[in-house]
Amino acid sequence: MLSRSSQGLGAVALAPLLRPAMAAPTAGVLEKLHLPQKAKRVIWLTMAGGPSHLETFDPKPKLAEMDGKPMPESFTKGQQLAQLQGKPLMCFGPQHKFAKFGKNQTEICDLFPQIGSVIDDICLIRSMTTDAINHDPAHMFMNTGSQIAGRPSMGAWVTYGLGTEASDLPGFVVLTSLGRGGQNQPIAARQWSSGFLPSKYQGVQLRAKGDPVLYLTNPNGISRDQQGADVAAINALNQQHNTLIDDPEIATRIAQYEMAFQMQASVPDLMDLSKEGAKTLELYGCQPGDGSFASNCLLARRLAERGTRFIQLYHKDWDHHGGVKEGVALKAEEIDRACMALITDLKQRGMLEETLIVWAGEFGRTPMSQGGSGRDHHNKAMSVWMAGAGIKGGLVHGATDDLGYAAVDKVTTVHDLHATMLHQLGIKHEAFSFKFQGLDARLSGVEGAKVIKEVLV
Repeated sequence: MLSRSSQGLGAVALAPLLRPAMAAPTAGVLEKLHLPQKAKRVIWLTMAGGPSHLETFDPKPKLAEMDGKPMPESFTKGQQLAQLQGKPLMCFGPQHKFAKFGKNQTEICDLFPQIGSVIDDICLIRSMTTDAINHDPAHMFMNTGSQIAGRPSMGAWVTYGLGTEASDLPGFVVLTSLGRGGQNQPIAARQWSSGFLPSKYQGVQLRAKGDPVLYLTNPNGISRDQQGADVAAINALNQQHNTLIDDPEIATRIAQYEMAFQMQASVPDLMDLSKEGAKTLELYGCQPGDGSFASNCLLARRLAERGTRFIQLYHKDWDHHGGVKEGVALKAEEIDRACMALITDLKQRGMLEETLIVWAGEFGRTPMSQGGSGRDHHNKAMSVWMAGAGIKGGLVHGATDDLGYAAVDKVTTVHDLHATMLHQLGIKHEAFSFKFQGLDARLSGVEGAKVIKEVLV
């Protein structure tokens, strides 16, 4: 039967596999959008480890004045302070100077002049807060809206709702990079899981160095036609089985076999940055195959061009319990030009107006020192920024107190950020749910998330 399948059902299934350009994009469950769509896709830049807002985007001259003095007890009494609990709390001033950029003279750390050069395209949110204070649950909360493992990631939610415009690449792709600091904290694959949504919506990680996907090439002696015939025969059997039991996971298996076959042709072309030209590589500050954050930013633009709906980049080594001055300086060298280049490149190609870029860590850092040269985890204040897709450029939204300890003006939550992202994608967050364990589960939670309308055009 297997040998004859290529002459029957197998041949029917094989035909579109061998003609990936003719394959259709995948539709989502939302047949009609709730709102006008400003963003067709999202590029989420994750600074893994918790970047210090006090050495990046939130200037605090009063904290600088109080450097080395006791932290006022009125700020911290009865508060959750992670590893600093029970220790003398001393103010630790910003370790780098700030400079003014753009039409509105927005102050950011002078380590980021390239981001400063495009600050008029960026909305800087200085009043972000989160619920979690340790890395893994904080990543879970930022990615899924819950600290409990097993919930769908935001990329899975978006592709579930909207599908993807890519015919031969996944709708949700993840890329990771590690800088020179050497703190290679693991990022668990559950951070891009589909959770209780059908598994076809989970993120696909592409490796930035070496083979982007394991087993991408066929074994010696196996041609593409032979591989396609095998996939077609297996999928024909799966389809026959699925007509009997109607299991969504079998449908997923069929789709993933087909996607894997398509990716054998599409991924090598995607990853070949040598076709970009010297000017583009210079703009990003990368070399083909170097596995850097800059290369991943360029790959993000190439994925966006090819129709991928949600692209998430992780750049590790922001966990500066010690040596925050040197650590942030290293990170700035690695991301500053690349972030500018991504915004500039998308803008030049007319894609920024329909691409939502979000830059965020999982939490902020304390204004108190730890061991004299670093900062601890902190969930009461952090800075994030957004650009493109109907976001107001040149705006600073919200503020923290004089010492950068807590958000005090226009306090914003992770659920608010998710609600705003969905809003720009044309989705009402409160109307976008999935029945799970008898409840209508939502990315934006049930705690009263709100769209951050002040940051929208």
